Amino acid sequence: MADPRDRVAENVPGRYYVDAQCIDCDVCRVTAPQNFQRSEAKGYSYVFRQPEDAEENAQCQEAMDSCPVEAIGSDGAS
Repeated sequence: MADPRDRVAENVPGRYYVDAQCIDCDVCRVTAPQNFQRSEAKGYSYVFRQPEDAEENAQCQEAMDSCPVEAIGSDGAS
């Protein structure tokens, strides 16, 4: 389970976030490319844009559910 106290610094404020457990597997970037990017320098993903509609929200939820190390978290309602 993602730890909100261990969020990576690049996350934009909002519902979804990535924590330091990220292993840079690419699942979130493939599942929700409008919302997740890779930090090339640090080798992990982060939320660069929060979802703006129901489709993007569903993609972010799918990315969170699919994360093999549970590094994506959600603070609840957007």
